[in-house]
Amino acid sequence: MNSQLIVLASSSVYRSELLKRLKLPFEVAVPNVDETALPNESARATSIRLAQEKARAIAADYPNALIVGSDQVALLDGRQLGKPLTHDNAVKQLRAMRSKTTCFYTAITLLNSKSGKMQTKVAKNHVTLHDLSDMEIEGYLLKEQPYHCAGSAKSEGLGIALISKMSGDDPNALIGLPLILLIQMLRQENVHLF
Repeated sequence: MNSQLIVLASSSVYRSELLKRLKLPFEVAVPNVDETALPNESARATSIRLAQEKARAIAADYPNALIVGSDQVALLDGRQLGKPLTHDNAVKQLRAMRSKTTCFYTAITLLNSKSGKMQTKVAKNHVTLHDLSDMEIEGYLLKEQPYHCAGSAKSEGLGIALISKMSGDDPNALIGLPLILLIQMLRQENVHLF
């Protein structure tokens, strides 16, 4: 196995927990990246750009590392849903999402800061919510407070109770880190789990 340092460019505890599942040692560094979508930028393109920017943002501090950057953008009725950040915004998002299917694009980038090689892929997941009452939305938000999650819900927590159906490339991607894609990328860098 390659002994090259792996660095997760993220402040997300959920991404860190997911990466721990691979049983590889890694460090965490928080990138300073503006996550605002650009005008007329597609949700998929936003997720790709931000995953790459997060990896690049810490590359100078880790000149000989494999840097993992990831970003998730939700798309509902042609409109991007970012992190709500406030209770009122989360209520609006969940009201708009009820009985509808939202597409979550989760981009992942693996940057070899020594060679400059960058791999980027996107996992796509579709999530349909129940016809939630306002009381259910309020109850959920008060219990889980998912204000830093695109789409205002955490499928790995109580958010699963909001979902009537889900499908996609990788269930881990919905939580924030497409492990299936990451494992493929690590193999390209000669990092193997076994």
